[in-house]
Amino acid sequence: MYVIKVRGVAKIPDYVQLRDEKFTLLAYFRLDRPEKALDKAGLADQAEYIMDKIKDLPFGQILKLEL
Repeated sequence: MYVIKVRGVAKIPDYVQLRDEKFTLLAYFRLDRPEKALDKAGLADQAEYIMDKIKDLPFGQILKLEL
């Protein structure tokens, strides 16, 4: 799985994209509200690990996660 952190501009908030190995979008959520999107993607049990990795990720970079 890949994680991309996208910086918002003006009134648009910062977002996170989760993508699979084929780069298909699995989840797209605001940084301050990840619970519902991660639950819908079936990743609720991994939410703490994913959010911990996202916290230190610079905007615009892609990170490969091994879950």
